[in-house]
Amino acid sequence: MKKRLVVYSADAMVGEDLEYLQTCPNFQKYLKNASRVKQVRSVYPTVTYPAHTSMSSGCYPDRHGIVSNLVFTTNPEDDIWQWDSSAIKVEDIFTAAKKKGYSTASVFWPVTGNHKDIDYLINEYWIPNSEDTLETSMASQGSSPEVIEIGKQNEEYLPGTYTKTGRVNVAVHPAFDNFGMKCACDIIRKFKPEVLFIHTANIDGARHQHGVFGPKVTNEIRRTDDYIGDIMEALKDARVFEETNFVLVSDHGQLDLTRGVKPNVRFVEEGLIELDENGKVKDWKAYSNSTGMSAQVYLKDPTDKEVYNKTWNVLKEMEAEGIYGFSAVLTREEVSEKEHLSGNFSFVLETDDYTFFSDECEAPIACPKKLTDYRSGAATHGYLPDKGPQPIFLAAGPDFKENVLVQSCRLVDEAPTYARLLGTELPEADGNILYEILK
Repeated sequence: MKKRLVVYSADAMVGEDLEYLQTCPNFQKYLKNASRVKQVRSVYPTVTYPAHTSMSSGCYPDRHGIVSNLVFTTNPEDDIWQWDSSAIKVEDIFTAAKKKGYSTASVFWPVTGNHKDIDYLINEYWIPNSEDTLETSMASQGSSPEVIEIGKQNEEYLPGTYTKTGRVNVAVHPAFDNFGMKCACDIIRKFKPEVLFIHTANIDGARHQHGVFGPKVTNEIRRTDDYIGDIMEALKDARVFEETNFVLVSDHGQLDLTRGVKPNVRFVEEGLIELDENGKVKDWKAYSNSTGMSAQVYLKDPTDKEVYNKTWNVLKEMEAEGIYGFSAVLTREEVSEKEHLSGNFSFVLETDDYTFFSDECEAPIACPKKLTDYRSGAATHGYLPDKGPQPIFLAAGPDFKENVLVQSCRLVDEAPTYARLLGTELPEADGNILYEILK
């Protein structure tokens, strides 16, 4: 017998937020008796795209291949995000559900662009090209004509900077999230997908702008409660509410920031990066790529032992001096063993808990906070997963037990649990099934 599942990820919601959320009307109405996990361990780096890929695949970044929100580049102005699902190296819950005969949908779930096993798809996509419209951008990311029509019907909720030919930079919170939620509810009402994953980042955006806790963040927690109510009302309108299992999750927390550091400035001084007359990278041997409160250091030729050793020595000298914002330098092999993170980088820099890293290469080496970049706002993430406030996991519905408190789990345990509920499996997954909460 088929099941129904809605997974809603409230980006950057943490356990401390539940004290307020539990007083909100829709939580009281729909999630009061939900089973939950007290401590959810994220993945490293604790950033949205690697985390959500782990949440939907049950695999760590070293297996699924998404190690940052952004595609590596030595041009900090590019900011090419990991939008397309073709970058994922393992099977995820959408494919597993589709093989089992389920209809599938996803709205703003990261790294789902052009996913072949999502029937009703709106990828999280910033529409960065000025020549694109909402319609052409949705089509380029794999949305079907009927889903594009839903997007067009809700375009009034979508903010952005208009040009003569299209729209750019639409990721303005919470309006971007309002648009996504309106579309998700319309998809529920029109298509009644059996498996639906939804992601909003309004809480994450508020924390980046204003700090980890405060009234602006509380406002977005309340808005998230409204979103929960919107989803439930749509399920009722579609006459599938009673049979739907609902899971509320998140991906990471955040820490408040004090300052920023540019490791690449030191690389320029050491001859590992060459700049042109405009301060752009002309050539490079080593390059530090920021993931917020950690950084991944790439070598142009990872087999060059001389460059490897020089880069390692420079980084260890910086660590010993204690003024460059990182508390540890980890080799790829060390971070793979400890945190299941691997990739084409050679080293990882871990924050001192109040410093973010910038990709910029021009002096001075210190840099101010920049609210327009998630990596360098009032608060951010990317650090080791045991630090700071932790993500959440709550589950309610006909196939979940009520009022069960599980002490701990990992993000990679989530997808195998969904697969078990749906009567399918994820054989590649690193995670375990949360049997304690399943009927």
